[in-house]
Amino acid sequence: MNVMSSVRRGAQRLRCTDLPLLSSFLSPPFLRCPAWSSAPPVTYLPNRKFAAKQVRKGQKEQKKPKVDKQEVEIRQGMTAAALAAAMNKDFDHVLEALLNTPVDLDSLEPDSVLEEKWIKEVVTRSGMKFRWARLRESREKPNTDARRRPPADPSLLLPRPPVVTIMGHVDHGKTTLLDSLRNSQIVSTEAGGITQHIGAFLVELPTGEKITFLDTPGHAAFSSMRARGAHATDIVILVVAADDGVMTQTVESIQHAKSAKVPIIVAVNKCDRPQADPARVKRELLAHGVVCEEFGGDVQAVHISALKGENLLALTEATVALAEVLELKADPGGAVEGLVIESRTDRGRGPVTTAIVQRGTLRRGCVLVAGKCWAKVRFLFDERGRMVMEAGPGAAVEVSGWKELPSAGELILEVESEQRVREVVEWRSHEEEQQKLQEDQIAIQLKQQRHLEEYQRQRDAHAHLSWRQRKAALYRANKTRFSMRPSEHAESHEPRLPLVIKGDVDGSVEAVLNILDGYDAQHQCQLEVVHFGIGDVSENDVNMAEAFGGSIYGFNVKASRAVQNLAVKRGVALHLHTIIYKLMEQLREELSSKLPPCVSETVIGEALVLATFDVSVGKKKVLVAGCRVQKGSLDRRLKFRLIRGGDAVWEGSLSALRHHKDDVQTVKTGMECGLSADTDMDFRPGDVIVCYEEKEMQQVTSWDPGF
Repeated sequence: MNVMSSVRRGAQRLRCTDLPLLSSFLSPPFLRCPAWSSAPPVTYLPNRKFAAKQVRKGQKEQKKPKVDKQEVEIRQGMTAAALAAAMNKDFDHVLEALLNTPVDLDSLEPDSVLEEKWIKEVVTRSGMKFRWARLRESREKPNTDARRRPPADPSLLLPRPPVVTIMGHVDHGKTTLLDSLRNSQIVSTEAGGITQHIGAFLVELPTGEKITFLDTPGHAAFSSMRARGAHATDIVILVVAADDGVMTQTVESIQHAKSAKVPIIVAVNKCDRPQADPARVKRELLAHGVVCEEFGGDVQAVHISALKGENLLALTEATVALAEVLELKADPGGAVEGLVIESRTDRGRGPVTTAIVQRGTLRRGCVLVAGKCWAKVRFLFDERGRMVMEAGPGAAVEVSGWKELPSAGELILEVESEQRVREVVEWRSHEEEQQKLQEDQIAIQLKQQRHLEEYQRQRDAHAHLSWRQRKAALYRANKTRFSMRPSEHAESHEPRLPLVIKGDVDGSVEAVLNILDGYDAQHQCQLEVVHFGIGDVSENDVNMAEAFGGSIYGFNVKASRAVQNLAVKRGVALHLHTIIYKLMEQLREELSSKLPPCVSETVIGEALVLATFDVSVGKKKVLVAGCRVQKGSLDRRLKFRLIRGGDAVWEGSLSALRHHKDDVQTVKTGMECGLSADTDMDFRPGDVIVCYEEKEMQQVTSWDPGF
């Protein structure tokens, strides 16, 4: 420290010294130095010690002004797409920001709801600031839904026709019975002679009474149609064939009627046949809780022949009598209430529904709402296609004027105006969206919880490692997953069959979808319904099937020549059927064709090794097994298996097969032979050699539609 202080003081004195005076004291050699003599005089800068400070101050002044981070307005329950839009980014940016987090990126979709902490994490990693959105004054949307009217004044109620549903097993004569009642030939128009739709008809009896009949399908595939018919009716006529007895769909129809709390009338049909046994039918019904009047119950049983029209008057009288006991009445005034029985798209009329009026009087110009669909009634038609001006309670009519097709089973309500109906549809859409949002949130939370548990198990498994080793191990385990975005993941090579389903009415599509819901062979071939709708097959259906690499299945629909040619050109399989079980058979065949072939083995023969010996082939010794064929035959061209002690020790081909000294192709039962394997094999006496043939066979899907 003392030395440094002395050097500093000497430098200060030298700086303050007069240079001309100092040069006079210097020796001549220094003056003669050219470098010294030519150098300019040194000038002293008194403020030099502040120069560095001034430069640094100037540099600070030249810095760019601080740029504020972009603010992002966030709120709870934001979707990934909404967050990306708030940041002016795309969806992939959100995925990149969530890398190396416990969020399951494979299941993250644009409409997936993010948790609050991950919303903040995305904004922070994007170099932005977040601020909470201001709460609205009213967070709850006012309820603008349409509701049923309160019960009417009993003094305003008037008698109405009863609604009777005909139910029973397939091919027991339900539609034939209805044909006989209304003098028509519906059954002749049904594909395969079986009903595959639900039909509503108003029948006027000779006595003047009117009854609205619902004809439901009896096939196993149309369970939802039967349930819908049971809940829309006042009386159920259970048709049971006298020569067939109680069957599967008969029992199901009884259960539907009991769940809807609807009285039953049993119609024992086909009593004109020689093998008919009505008494056996009534006894079988006892096992299912249907007690006829002969056994002390309250269920009427009428013996009929629908084909010959025998005893139908007794059946109608029993129906009218039961309707009088039930005292069926309704209010014909006020807003209309009804039920959608069936819906379809009619060429020339557009969306058309078959509806039963339960209350009020339906007229042209009424504004109706059913589910999220609405209509301003343009025309009303009866079951024969004749235009009617109005329909009262208990009547079944076809309604045209719908903007979209409502689902079968929806409640129909009349509202005041088109503005009011739009409010109702908007509210119902909002409610459905909120419900779906809650379901998605619950599913996301469950999946995130499972992902966090899996992540924690991985961390616990590497807890003994250092942080660097743990990070490297986690990277090795997840590098394939994090190296690609979800949109870039390679497609699975597993068999899959995307389907486009088209039907003539809503109930037909519903029946097909219900059957496909029971598909249980996803481990063999993945079955996926990518689109379903009502109406004929269109070019859009072909384009969608081509995009997904799937097939089109149409039930009771048509495809124009142009659409068929387009399907052939695009390589899209188009299957059109009018009978549902044939459609399912075709679908099973296509599913089976997607499966890889399986190899089946057929045993051709067996031989027992009696002794072994060596044979010289050139300079090499080959072990030969002396055998006797015990079963079938041995064929050198096929494959062989060596069984020792119950275990297979070798599989392969033969290099030689000889009978005595001759090379042969086959050796039959009882003959002795010598054989050698194509590889070095240690044969032993007592071994069994099996000759088998491998054949490739087409696999058959294990899925059974149930009929």
